[in-house]
Amino acid sequence: MLVKLSLSGAKKHLADYLVLFSGLMIASGIFYMFQSISSNKAFLESNAPISMVFIIFQLGAVLLGIITIVYLFYANSFLMSMRQRDYALFMMLGAKQNKIAQLIFIETVSVGVIATLLGSLVGVFLTHIVSKLLINQLDIEVIGFNPWSGKAFLITFLFFALLFLLSATLNASTIVKKPILELLNANKTPNQTQQKPIFMLLETTLGLISLAIGYYMMAHLQKFSILGIVIALITIVLGSYLIFHSILILLLNIIRQSNKICFKNLNNFTLSQLSFRIQEYTRLLSMVSIIFALALGALTVGIGFRNEIDKLTEQTTTYDLILNNAQAINQKEVDALSPTLNVTYHVKESADKIYFNKEEFNQEPLLVNEELKKKVTYTGDQLAEDVNKADHLWSLLSPEQATKEIKIINSSQFMALNENESLLQVIQVKDFLTSKNKIKSLVNENKQNTTSSTSAFSQKFDVYTTFNQMFSGLEFMGFFLGLAFLAMLASCLMFKILSGAPADVIRYDMLTKIGARKKLLQASIKKEIAVLFLAPGLLGMIHVLFGLQMFKGLLTEPYAGIWLPFTLFFVLYFIYYLVTVWLYTGIVLKEK
Repeated sequence: MLVKLSLSGAKKHLADYLVLFSGLMIASGIFYMFQSISSNKAFLESNAPISMVFIIFQLGAVLLGIITIVYLFYANSFLMSMRQRDYALFMMLGAKQNKIAQLIFIETVSVGVIATLLGSLVGVFLTHIVSKLLINQLDIEVIGFNPWSGKAFLITFLFFALLFLLSATLNASTIVKKPILELLNANKTPNQTQQKPIFMLLETTLGLISLAIGYYMMAHLQKFSILGIVIALITIVLGSYLIFHSILILLLNIIRQSNKICFKNLNNFTLSQLSFRIQEYTRLLSMVSIIFALALGALTVGIGFRNEIDKLTEQTTTYDLILNNAQAINQKEVDALSPTLNVTYHVKESADKIYFNKEEFNQEPLLVNEELKKKVTYTGDQLAEDVNKADHLWSLLSPEQATKEIKIINSSQFMALNENESLLQVIQVKDFLTSKNKIKSLVNENKQNTTSSTSAFSQKFDVYTTFNQMFSGLEFMGFFLGLAFLAMLASCLMFKILSGAPADVIRYDMLTKIGARKKLLQASIKKEIAVLFLAPGLLGMIHVLFGLQMFKGLLTEPYAGIWLPFTLFFVLYFIYYLVTVWLYTGIVLKEK
């Protein structure tokens, strides 16, 4: 009979259970996705230019585990908020405490195990899909990545199973010890906060000072090293907590003093809702702001590494394509590139010397990168007069030619030489990335002649490929981390809000009975949830803007193109907001 009542209650809350299942599946899927990367040492070492990346990802796995525990805490709170009234009714009907405890244990473990298994399978599928999309759309090369990992699957299942066993035990022992009246009336009394202005001012000041110290440490990370990271982490977490515990409450109190705002529509009710629960949300909002910064930072830095590939390629090379022994190349393929610059130089070489015609460089000066900052040109006269400038010609030659002495001579001397002659062709195109595949074909054709192929360090396509292999792994991991942390933080916030929804039903029901229009109630819900989403989002964004200073040593322009990751991130974050509003509205404004 008890099982039938439980199934009947579960059927009654079917929509809520679907939300819970989907959230837990997302959590376990994300956890698996991260573990499939962090447990793949060969992938990490093959796709990152830093030797400590494996340790960094293992620390990241620990951080994700901590976040997952917090996430499951709110998911479990949501489950108990749905069912504790039912458990109280079972007790009133005469159910024994040990039976209720067994029922709670079985329900919690069953929900957790099923959601974890399905979520892990979804995680394998998502890992495969997301990795393919990132690799194809971002034009990156990832070595050794396999979406299926038995080790990651086992770690995910054991981790979640252990957490749900612990949660089931705590739920069973806690619920059966509570009085029936307490279960029936749980969460109906909001937590009001009464703080003296002087303490709020002190908290605000201390919070701002803590954030300033953390931001300073991040901006001078090269000076403080590991100590700077530790201090920044402690001060930013502390500062975030104090900011939400003081400034947000202070702002709400100031707004409530304005009759013009307070008595417009249902603003007074909305502000009261926020004020009642703000202390309970303080820890969550500070945590969400930190995770928000980690997620947005990972996404921003990932895109930054993509920009770095193109910048370093441009700084390292001069011409888009260099063809040694160009007389052997099909010039129709060159014409298909629609080059903006197409210059051919005649080359003669002996056993120990290589000769160039000075007049040809006077007509078409040599293009070089001056100290990797800007491109300059040198005429034939300049190359002949300055040996250092003539050394830039080495970048156009093959490794075999690099052992020979360079000679810049006039036309008559060049024509009089009775040595083997070849053509050196240099090409610029309008857009290297657009023409990359055609350039690759010509590079491969040029390399077939092993005695005259250009050095890989000089050929732009080879340089681009090298940097792409170096940074694409970090770009890939940045996207993965950003999306994973975003889903986790938004889901934590969503479950925290939804777990309090059952207690809010009576308030919205009372407003409906006294004549409040449904549109005004929906507007109030949107405003309340918008504040809870927007507040940690804005602080997290500020964390990122200062935190990018840490990457000045890795990225030449850490703030370049920052609008793209910010826009992408806020679009996804806004979708979570809309979903939360929809679910919350469905609970508190359910049609009778």
